[in-house]
Amino acid sequence: MVEAGTCKPSGKLRGTKPPAGKCNHGHDSDCCEEGKLYTTYTCSPQVSGHTKATLTLNGFGPGEDGGGRCECDHQYHNDTELIVALSTGWFNKKNRCMNYINIHGNGETVKVKVVDECDSTMGCDADHDYQSPCDNDIVDASDAVWDALGVYGDKRGDMEIYWSDA
Repeated sequence: MVEAGTCKPSGKLRGTKPPAGKCNHGHDSDCCEEGKLYTTYTCSPQVSGHTKATLTLNGFGPGEDGGGRCECDHQYHNDTELIVALSTGWFNKKNRCMNYINIHGNGETVKVKVVDECDSTMGCDADHDYQSPCDNDIVDASDAVWDALGVYGDKRGDMEIYWSDA
């Protein structure tokens, strides 16, 4: 297993204050803070048959905290779909688009489709809903993924998981 510390940061991004009413707080998303430095990454930890990650909650529909349309198919998706966004390095320039990965967490395993990127290189702007860049070890999942893993209510948010290509 390769730990998250093996991928070095690629830079820093200075946060800007979101215009009034423009930051989407859905799924307890944090908005950028003016002047705060956010770490950016162009890489993610090496993928193995048992890659450690943090599972987060994301909305993939219009007006949700995921921002715009998904990178892979330029569509919005329903939160009842078993779908995820991967950190920039794992997204690998769209090479995992529409492919499946297996997520292992909470004693369960679920097969999900990659439809989007959780951008680790950019943030704090309108294109990213004024949210900070993703960490380099994020699997950002729909409500349906959390349901399939048997995690409900306020227990959703950040959970250690393992994933592998399906």
